[in-house]
Amino acid sequence: MAGNSFGKIFTITSYGESHGIGIGVVIDGCPSGLEIDQDFIKQELDRRKPGQSDITTSRNEDDSFEIQSGILNGISIGAPISFFVKNKDSKSKDYSSLTYTYRPSHADFTYEKKYGIRDINGGGRSSARETVARVIAGAVAKLILKKYNIHITAYVSSISDIKCTKSYEELDMSTTESNKVRCPDKETSDKMILAIENAKDAGDSLGGIITCVVKNTPIGLGEPVYDRIEADLAKAMLSINATKGFEIGSGFIGTQMKGSEHNDVFENVDGSIKTKTNFSGGVQGGITNGMDIYFNVAFKPTSTIYKEQDTIDKEGNNVKLKMDGRHDPCVVPRAVPIVEAMCALVLVDHLLRNKLTRI
Repeated sequence: MAGNSFGKIFTITSYGESHGIGIGVVIDGCPSGLEIDQDFIKQELDRRKPGQSDITTSRNEDDSFEIQSGILNGISIGAPISFFVKNKDSKSKDYSSLTYTYRPSHADFTYEKKYGIRDINGGGRSSARETVARVIAGAVAKLILKKYNIHITAYVSSISDIKCTKSYEELDMSTTESNKVRCPDKETSDKMILAIENAKDAGDSLGGIITCVVKNTPIGLGEPVYDRIEADLAKAMLSINATKGFEIGSGFIGTQMKGSEHNDVFENVDGSIKTKTNFSGGVQGGITNGMDIYFNVAFKPTSTIYKEQDTIDKEGNNVKLKMDGRHDPCVVPRAVPIVEAMCALVLVDHLLRNKLTRI
């Protein structure tokens, strides 16, 4: 199985399965001299972990980690850094019904047809449990970005047909973590939570959109033609489980505007070049222009649901499937730190391409 690594200079390789011994990640290319704040890494993992509220899976993992290499006295030494998180609350028996059947819209069918074998226990590598590795690596990347005053904040902007109509500039994003759905608009978040609770009670699931904002991005990140910063961000986001869409800046709405309306006019603000509008989303020609980067990531409804569904078995027979176990009725709130992590990995990788070698 290829495709378990990400990045060109700041690279990560994740390993492990949902119900295996654990999940790990090896970070290569981290500059030396970085103070590894383990409390911060744990804080980021706590934002992703299961069982954090009644609208997430009840799987109980504390996601404590051990550092196996690359750190000396709390400082990176420039060597590969290895983290490992042990699985402590896996229940493989919950997946016994999948031995001969395929979940609709899940990776069960494609994995088995491609590799000739699949791990039915929690989905193996297809499980969102793998994102533990991404959040750890993203936390390390965030520690680097802090040195350059680059800040990433993501939040839930829609669940199903419930949308936060305010732009990120109108929101107090410091309140994102104040509610279990991670939407910084209270009126909207209350409606979102109720919708997820109703879907959970009905044995169903919901999807939604996460908006991510990057502030204080330096000018010049991005490598045309094929390594445009938005192209790398798109790949990063669409590599996350359950993602089905990505748009940056004005996105698809921009197709409804005239060029005279959409063009971001330059202006001199106290000696700095800015743009009056930011329909470009902070990126022009694949290179950051110093304005805020902002983008949306669409997540489909969780495919593993408790409602009885029609499916097929390995022999191609029509059968009924009713799942047991512990599953998120909506993955979107827990995906917020994952989106931030993948964004951080892209930005740090491009910083390193600009010849950053040490902190």
